[in-house]
Amino acid sequence: MREFLQRLLTKPVIRLANKWSSRPDKKRVNKALSDLYQNITTNPGKRGLVVPFNAGEDRFIILSDQHKGARDGSDIFARSAKNYLAALDHYNKQGFCYINLGDSEELWENLFLTIKKHNKNTFEAEKLFLARGAFIKIFGNHDLYWDNDPLAIVSLLQIYGQQIKVYEGAILETIVNNKKLSIFLTHGHQGDLQSDGNWFSKWFVSDVWAPFQSYLRINPNTPANNDQLKTDHNRLMYEWSSKRKDIILITGHTHQPVFRSLTELEILYESLASATGENQAVIQARVDKLHLDDFRPPDFKGYLDSYFNSGCCCFDDGDITGIEMADNCIRLIKWEYKGKESVRIVLEESQLKDLRL
Repeated sequence: MREFLQRLLTKPVIRLANKWSSRPDKKRVNKALSDLYQNITTNPGKRGLVVPFNAGEDRFIILSDQHKGARDGSDIFARSAKNYLAALDHYNKQGFCYINLGDSEELWENLFLTIKKHNKNTFEAEKLFLARGAFIKIFGNHDLYWDNDPLAIVSLLQIYGQQIKVYEGAILETIVNNKKLSIFLTHGHQGDLQSDGNWFSKWFVSDVWAPFQSYLRINPNTPANNDQLKTDHNRLMYEWSSKRKDIILITGHTHQPVFRSLTELEILYESLASATGENQAVIQARVDKLHLDDFRPPDFKGYLDSYFNSGCCCFDDGDITGIEMADNCIRLIKWEYKGKESVRIVLEESQLKDLRL
């Protein structure tokens, strides 16, 4: 019966999830991001950190949206756990600072004690960064518990062995092209009427969606769904960042990877416009594979490179995506399974000095 219902309901459920999971309001998004950025810059350490860094020497890995669960049918992190652990092992050995960009723990669907019980190895891996003073934890809407529950201090002590502060954002500051470049990091749920402190959404996910998802074992986070044109929420995030000079905005939340303000499909469309011959045919084939709808592709001329999204660590095939910053570069990376091994792949890369801001 379950397999029959999966075949019958998976596509409709994913369409509904994509339609109703996000309801961003432009004014709320703009105000929330502007207020948080100002709060961090004028009062660092309260809602977020300001971290100066050397773009040629310091290294950062930014991962978001693990949604660690109970290893049951609704745990969308379960398939990605080994890739996540392999990635953290690699980045710790390479001396990276790890910025966890929120929704790391699925605390809408699960109690904290359940998360703690089933994710001990991931917390141990994160503790290695904390021991080096190289761990920044930011909360999202699904783990808002870290910010607003009085027991959060005790819970964090239990999983990390020491008290840590969980922030709403962070700003990394460096010098590029003889000018200050600010990299603003936050989860990105701010201004989303479905997510930003919405009790009904939390109730629906916990009491209706989670049992339904657990029985059907449906994960809406498929790479195909996340390679389309930017979601409305990502578009509003880009619009905010594009109006700020010498600022890059990096968020998570939407589970849709974005690099230099474009999704993979949008990057292909942009490349297709200038491609010729055999290269054009190759790009067109990739476009056709990702997107089959008959529509006029948008014009991306004039786009600034001001917005990035780390994607998520809970794709249904076990892949995880993230943003690296190292060696004066910013990269969109993926970790995927090759047989029994986890392999790192660079999807996109750019020198910081070449970004159009």
